[in-house]
Amino acid sequence: MPWVYILECSDDTFYVGSTVNLFARLWQHQSGQGATHTRIRRPVKLVFSEEFDRVDDAFALEKQIQNWSHAKRLALIEGRFDDLRALSKKPKRKPLA
Repeated sequence: MPWVYILECSDDTFYVGSTVNLFARLWQHQSGQGATHTRIRRPVKLVFSEEFDRVDDAFALEKQIQNWSHAKRLALIEGRFDDLRALSKKPKRKPLA
């Protein structure tokens, strides 16, 4: 089954990915055979995963989360779903003098 996952890296960054074999992919990341981002930021820790019925649904969510801010990803990881919409809004800019 396809999965979307978020890894927390040793430098407190998040890596978002999708796979059809979550356990094998996690092993790849931990052993340095995964993405370059995680390879140089090990160890990594799985902090979020969601299983899907269809690969295209998992891939679509992966791409969506990859465009999110660190704060919005953290809200998802922590289950603060009510905060996701507010974190999507761009901050208001102060007018230039």
